[in-house]
Order: sequence, then C-alpha cells, then structure tokens
Amino acid sequence: MNTAKRIYNVLFISVFATMLGLGIVSPLLPIYAENLGATGIWLGIIFSAFALSRSVFMPVIGRISDRRGRKWIILIGMFAYAILSLAYIIADSVYSLTAVRFAHGLASAMVVPIAMAYVADLSEKGREGSHMGNFSISMFLGMGMGPLLGGFLNDAFGLDSVFYVMAALSAFATILVAISLPEAKRSTFTVPEGKTVLMREILTFPVMRGVMVFAFISALGRGGMMVFIPVFGPLIAISPTEVGIVLSANTFLMALLQVPMGRITDIGNKVVLIVTGSAITALAIAAIPFSGSFGPLLAITSLVGIGGAIQQPAIMALTVDAGRTIGMGTSMGAYNTVFGLGMIIAPLMGGVFMDYVGIDAVFYVGGAISLLGTAIFAVMMQRNARAADRKDIPGSG
Repeated sequence: MNTAKRIYNVLFISVFATMLGLGIVSPLLPIYAENLGATGIWLGIIFSAFALSRSVFMPVIGRISDRRGRKWIILIGMFAYAILSLAYIIADSVYSLTAVRFAHGLASAMVVPIAMAYVADLSEKGREGSHMGNFSISMFLGMGMGPLLGGFLNDAFGLDSVFYVMAALSAFATILVAISLPEAKRSTFTVPEGKTVLMREILTFPVMRGVMVFAFISALGRGGMMVFIPVFGPLIAISPTEVGIVLSANTFLMALLQVPMGRITDIGNKVVLIVTGSAITALAIAAIPFSGSFGPLLAITSLVGIGGAIQQPAIMALTVDAGRTIGMGTSMGAYNTVFGLGMIIAPLMGGVFMDYVGIDAVFYVGGAISLLGTAIFAVMMQRNARAADRKDIPGSG
C-alpha cells in the first residue's frame, strides 16, 4: 500500500470513529439538556457553544497546520475528544454542560477540518469532487450510524453508557493516528514563506467569498434541524428510537451518495449542483411541520439528505481549488469557520422561535433562510463568472 493510500485510510477510519462517537450523543443531548432544566433558548446556547468554539479557533489552527504540520494537531484534538466525552457525565447543570460543549468545539476544530486539509493535499487537480466526496463518507456514515447506536445504548444500558462509548471510540482514533499516520511533507501544506492569509484577504478571492457566504447562510438555515427534530418528534408521537432513525437516514443518504455525486461534480457544473442541492434541502426543511407522523417525516428528512449530498462534494471542490492558492488548512478553516458561525446563530434563533412562536416556526424560518442563501450564492457566482469572462476578452481590462 502506498503512503498516500495509507494516509487516506488512517484518516478515514479515525474521522469515522470520531464522528460515530459524536453522532451517538447528538439525538440524546437535547433530552439530556432538558433534564438539566434547559429551555429552548438554553438548548440553543448549549449547541451554539460547540460551534462558537470551532469558529473562534479554526482559522488560527488551520493557519498553524499549513506551516507546522497536521498530525500533531489531529492527535491532540482526538485525545481531547476522549477526555471530554467523560466530562459530559459529570456535567450537572446547563452551565457546566455549556462549558463542556465549548471545550468539545475546540477539540473538533483540531480534528475534522485539519483531516480534510490533509486529504485535500493528496487530491489531484480535476478530481477534487471525487476525492473529497469519498472522504466525506467517513463523516456522514459516522454521524448516520451514531443516532441508531446511541438509541440502543441508552435503552439497554442507560445514558452514561453513551458517553463511555464515545470516549472509547475517540481513544481508539487517537491510538490509530499516533501509530499509523505520518506527518504531511512540509512542501504539501505550506503557503509561501512569510505570507499569512488573513480572513479579510480570503474574502478578496471571488470563489472563496461565494463559498463562505453560502456556507454561512446554509448553516443558518439548516442548523436548527438536528437540534429541534428530537424535540419536535414527541409532538407527533414519534419515539426516541424513531427520531434516531430519522436522523440516521438523512445522514446515511448523504454518505451513500457521496461517491456518485463526487464523480458528477468533477465533470459537471459545480455551481448548478450546489444551487440544486441547496434548493431541495431548503424546501424539505420548510415542509417538516407538515409531516405529522414517522413515515412522512422520514421521507422529508431523506430529501434533506439527498439535497445535501448533491451540494456537498461541489462546495468542497471549490474550497479545495482555492486552497491551492491560500493553503488547504486556511481554506478549510475559513469554510468551517463561517459554517460554524451559522451553526452558532441557528440554534439560538431556533430556541427563540420555539419559546415565543412555536416549534413549527423553527423549520419555516430555516427553510426560508436556506432558500434565500441559495439565491444569493447563485447571483454572486454568476457575477464572478461574468467578471472572469471580461478579463479573458482582449482589451477589456
């Protein structure tokens, strides 16, 4: 097995194990928080703490990884995942749970974006969609299997067992990375010596500007879905196990479609794929309150997964292409940062709507914002294309 293939396999397995641990907790955390006295707004704060921490630290960590290497950052992050998994058990208030989530977000900033940057280093020109789509399976498959495993563990052994298993999975990933992952060669991850790409400079790149605006508004629209479906489910007589199935099916579809959609991305129009997938997702989110029972809700959230699968390889391919200019860690950090900002605001916004308007409004507003973001992205990318065409015309500049 060549070195590139070994690196890919190690990162795939490690990220899968880490995301499986995270997915185990995701459908149970809102219930856990409510048992500690969390209102809708506090639910938003608890989930936003994770995204806030990611957004604050990812740009810095991404730039450090471009200059100093990736393995040691991933290793520290995965070790922190394992320790913090046990910290959930001793959290006895919404305040301590929020603190654990904030620390967990920092650990997350050191794992997934940096692993994605490492894989992007290995991507051949013109095959970014396939490469990143294939790797994304590790994230979506882990998050998809997690809710099913979490529901089983909770029912069979109690809630604490969920956190113990999350810790064990993270510890396994830590050991695997420590033993089997080589450090990236310096020439593959550095930007020119003496050059530091700041966020305001990243925004001067037209493609990254479009990617970041789309990532922010997309997260703002979709961010409340995973948080509030576990709360919405019992209102239409759906059990926790069925909620786990709903969340898993959505993510499984994204995982299963990554390979074909990655290939289509490499030969198709990336902007069209992003707009199409995002529009499907937006309309499906807005339709969630009309579900009324398990079957329709499963079908609607499956559409969310299909839409996400269509857009994800394309948006990542654009980010990888920009990373060849500004540094992979920098581009991945920037994308994940603005996505994280949307994920900070979305649960808070959803919590306010849940407490003061009703939970249905969470999904109506989320769908509307996602649709708005789709339109803004399409207009921005069309303008970028026209500007590029004018530069190519002799005498136009």
